[in-house]
Amino acid sequence: MIAVQDLVKRYGDSLAVDGVSFTADAGRIFGLLGPNGAGKSTTIGCISGLVEPSSGSVSVLGHDVQRDARAARQTLGIVPQELAVYEDLSATENLEYWGAAWGLAGADLRSRVREVLSEIGLADRAKEPVKRFSGGMKRRLNFGAGIVHRPKVLLLDEPTVGVDPQSRVKLLDLVRAQAANGTCVLYTTHYMEEAETLCTRLAILDHGKMLAAGTLEELRARLGELDLVFFGGRFDVARGRAALASLGSIEVVQASESEFALACAEASKRLPQLLGALGSAGEVRETTLKRPSLESLFIKLTGKELRE
Repeated sequence: MIAVQDLVKRYGDSLAVDGVSFTADAGRIFGLLGPNGAGKSTTIGCISGLVEPSSGSVSVLGHDVQRDARAARQTLGIVPQELAVYEDLSATENLEYWGAAWGLAGADLRSRVREVLSEIGLADRAKEPVKRFSGGMKRRLNFGAGIVHRPKVLLLDEPTVGVDPQSRVKLLDLVRAQAANGTCVLYTTHYMEEAETLCTRLAILDHGKMLAAGTLEELRARLGELDLVFFGGRFDVARGRAALASLGSIEVVQASESEFALACAEASKRLPQLLGALGSAGEVRETTLKRPSLESLFIKLTGKELRE
């Protein structure tokens, strides 16, 4: 449904997207996971046709987004990170506007608007001006505007940013329902738990580059059985590295005067040994152990935690 090949987008000397490739299928949720500034929104922009790639290709249902833009866009639904709703209009009027923009009319438009209002949980507030809505309600209406025309491919750019827990649960259920109905969903997020619970396949992005891609099981397998252990304190980095090297089978993921991050098997059993090694190179003030997960894979790939 979506095919991205060697996608590059430059802004002057800055590379926002650097050689990204992936495919996404019908009835599945493909996740783009990465921190703010990773290139997720730019990738969404290139797929939607709103951003022109510097090089590479993007197709939607076999239609090249640049050469056959109209045909490609007719199949798309987009839920942008910034709210695309009119505050002075009611929820019904917003959905009627966006539905008409996509070519719906008459009884089909009115029926579809009622259906979407029920799906997003706003049927009882349908006639109220949007400016009276909470942030979570506006997010749900924003979602409804993206699906009112029954798109075959749905692009979701951080759709749960800044919402309350109840609205987040509702939005995630709406995303699952779209995939269950056969829609191809491309979902960008910087929330690890969303990526783990929602996505059939995932790609991890950072600084415009794709660091890893696959199913959740495949990505976890890249980390193997390695745990991540963090030591905070004050360290002599060279002495710390030398002390750890003498222990064997330990990967130093990150090392600074204030923190060491290590990857090793059965870390809980080796904690006394690790503490002794780093204690000889400084002062250990805190220790954190993390089991294999998407978060620990991201840290292993980038040497840092997921940025907000």
